[in-house]
Amino acid sequence: MQQQDKIYVAGHRGMVGSAIVRRLQKAGYENIVTRTSKELDLTNQQLVEQFFNQEKPAYVFLAAAKVGGIMANNTYRAEFIYENLAIQNNVIHYAYKSGFKN
Repeated sequence: MQQQDKIYVAGHRGMVGSAIVRRLQKAGYENIVTRTSKELDLTNQQLVEQFFNQEKPAYVFLAAAKVGGIMANNTYRAEFIYENLAIQNNVIHYAYKSGFKN
């Protein structure tokens, strides 16, 4: 990675995503793109496609997920796996289609 490369960190507010952002910033990377879940619904194919077509990040870190506590995870298993698979598939697919490096 070059210092000027655009880097998208999906899930930048979570424990893993925020650690990735801090590490990148500490290493001198400043062209870091983030979006909150309110700004970009990663389960929505059209919105994810528009985002990648507009931003065209060179590198993508996927740390976004639908999460909850033990009770929520146990109660809404199917909903959590469905949303997490949608997030994963949309981000990976449209990152690939937009020509990202890694």
